[in-house]
Amino acid sequence: MKVFFVGANGKVARHFADFVKYDAAIQEVAMIRNAEQADFFKERGIETVLLDLTKNTVSELAEGMRGSDAVIFSAGAGGSSPEQTVLIDLEGAVKTMTAAEEAGIKRFIMVSTFRTGHEEMAKENALQTYTIAKHYADEWLKNRTTLDWTIVHPGILVNDAGTGKVSVGMGQEVAEVPRQDVAQTLVSVLHSDNTIKKEFEVLGGQTAVEEAVKSI
Repeated sequence: MKVFFVGANGKVARHFADFVKYDAAIQEVAMIRNAEQADFFKERGIETVLLDLTKNTVSELAEGMRGSDAVIFSAGAGGSSPEQTVLIDLEGAVKTMTAAEEAGIKRFIMVSTFRTGHEEMAKENALQTYTIAKHYADEWLKNRTTLDWTIVHPGILVNDAGTGKVSVGMGQEVAEVPRQDVAQTLVSVLHSDNTIKKEFEVLGGQTAVEEAVKSI
């Protein structure tokens, strides 16, 4: 399975790269924005494609991902500015979905925020623009595409070592989850067709990742 990873230089994504290095069934293609990011992936035998969500066209993105079997979208502005958040977390996500359809790719995995919806979007805080962008990107994926989607809603991301155990489901109380465990969850989602047209929250927990994902 060839997987095109958008936002491949992110912290969760780098853990994903370390997992797939040992997964014979997954071949990653890492989309990066700066050429100097390539060494990390070359050391792991991962192909890189140099593209920018804010500068390249849908057709250019589609050409870069052509031949892949799945796309993971885990890009984000990282709170740099409201304008960049809209351009990357919303517009960039929609461009990626459109490109995937143009390239004939069906499987699409979205890394979202923990909780979306109108109640969350109404909260006036530093994450409001981000929450709005993620909400409408998720809604576009579910209602405006023909993709076989899965939406993953991580809790509070921390850099602690992963435990290989998580809690999944919707409507959970927010809690921490190691980025490494989120990355392992993404790998398991790729192997689990039962997650198609499903969305779920992932938090630190007591159930082995593979078992938790298969229970969705």
